[in-house]
Amino acid sequence: MSGPTVAPVVVLVGPPGSGKSTVGAAVAARLGVGLRDTDADVVAAAGQPIADLFVDHGEAHFRELEAEAVRTALAEHDGVLALGGGAIMRERTRELLSGHAVVFLDVSLHDAVKRVGLDAPRPLLIGNPRARWRELMEQRRPLYTEVARAVVATDGLTPDQVADAVLNALQLEKA
Repeated sequence: MSGPTVAPVVVLVGPPGSGKSTVGAAVAARLGVGLRDTDADVVAAAGQPIADLFVDHGEAHFRELEAEAVRTALAEHDGVLALGGGAIMRERTRELLSGHAVVFLDVSLHDAVKRVGLDAPRPLLIGNPRARWRELMEQRRPLYTEVARAVVATDGLTPDQVADAVLNALQLEKA
């Protein structure tokens, strides 16, 4: 006989600037659960910022750490889980997300720039950040949509409004 299954109540995916961390905190507060961010898990495990991981070890190494962080969090965390923007690039990660309450926080480039600025230390946006962001979204949008049970458009909304939309999309009641 196996023990109880633990699963996040909500998993948030989306590009940089979509609000995964901010909205995740608001959703977690409304549901009375914890928030876990896989980017923070990677930083804690590696002992260095993500930008430094890319420079020192390369993207492939970072993606390995990220995949492990997602796998662990999906198995251990029963609150709200925010995934790094590129976590969905791995097929195995997308398979692990199957059956979870995944919400894709969709955002336009215009709103993403307003929220985070594209001069922040984001290794995949080096060079022409706007063009790189568009390229990443062209690659990732179909994958975000593939794993999502619901899509919430975040443009023009406050984090609280997005949190309410996430709860409504998943038909979850506030604590």
